[in-house]
Amino acid sequence: MNEALLRSLTPSVLGVLVRRGADFAAAEDAVQDALVEAIRVWPTDPPRDAKGWLVTVAWRRFLDATRADAARRRREDVVDEEPAPGSAPAVDDTLQLYFLCAHPSLTPSSAVALTLRAVGGLTTRQIAQAYLVPEATMAQRISRAKRTVSGVRFDQPGDVATVLRVLYLVFNEGYSGDVDLASEAIRLTRQLASAIDHPEAAGLLALMLLHHARRAARTTPDGSLVPLAEQDRGRWDTASIAEGVEILQAALARDQLGEFQAQAAIAALHADALVAEETDWVQIVEWYDELARLTDSPVVRLNRAVAVGEADGARAGLAALAGVDESVPRYAAVAAYLHERDGDVVAAARLYAEAALKAPNLAERDHLTRQAARLNSLR
Repeated sequence: MNEALLRSLTPSVLGVLVRRGADFAAAEDAVQDALVEAIRVWPTDPPRDAKGWLVTVAWRRFLDATRADAARRRREDVVDEEPAPGSAPAVDDTLQLYFLCAHPSLTPSSAVALTLRAVGGLTTRQIAQAYLVPEATMAQRISRAKRTVSGVRFDQPGDVATVLRVLYLVFNEGYSGDVDLASEAIRLTRQLASAIDHPEAAGLLALMLLHHARRAARTTPDGSLVPLAEQDRGRWDTASIAEGVEILQAALARDQLGEFQAQAAIAALHADALVAEETDWVQIVEWYDELARLTDSPVVRLNRAVAVGEADGARAGLAALAGVDESVPRYAAVAAYLHERDGDVVAAARLYAEAALKAPNLAERDHLTRQAARLNSLR
């Protein structure tokens, strides 16, 4: 069973049902039923047209559910006649579906959660982990969001900024999490950037390309994490870097700076260094200052502390870190790194061990555990 194929087809199949008149919640239920049926049937009887098969089965499930519910009889004018089975239209509704999930009637957090679940294919558990909330809480949030957009016309777009945030979070989940959605996020962002005249859409695309260019060097063959400073830069994708820099320069020239353009500028400075020692940390700190003014994000201030530590020394980095809330994810890992740079091996080992316990994934946990063990062996 090709789970990647099912994941890639899910949003377009869902989009077809919504465009035909199904409300969002009912359409998603029907698509989930079709996916379950595909997992059961395809191993022994694979279809010639996978998308067409899913559309046909999902639409039939939607019809069955609608006709069985007396309270929904008013929809019969939409579902009286079932389209004949056959090839699904070669239309990609995925991006439009992102806009539906980013409808103004939803809060930004609900829009992101709904899109990650319905379009991105992430589980409720994965989304809850990203938001640092209990899974039950996230399930309720997603259910409320689905009810809110049920009945919303498919041609009513949502907020561009929210769609960009959704794409950004999908990319981050695909880049470093359990589900590989990075390439899909790049494809959709490229499509969005070509469809709308928006410098932040271009900035986000540049950011994704610059980060994705380093992907091959981020881990060893056994899956161990490789820190940026230790990566084999010969394995970076120079074509993606060049494209990302070109897109970023065009966006910055419009003088409408946004957070994604600022983040992309930082990534471009890292990509510009042939070796880690050549990294222009002074400029990176300046861009983090711009980013902090744009977002006032504690995560930005945390990353800025690292950059300050590289540009001005570990003591300066620790002073910058003092203004960051200790509850911010990866705070302990940054504190450990700066304390080690400052020569406090005991504190660094303790903080690396603490950070390992809070790590969001196994690769990061193993890396931090090894760092703690390395320092403990020196004592």
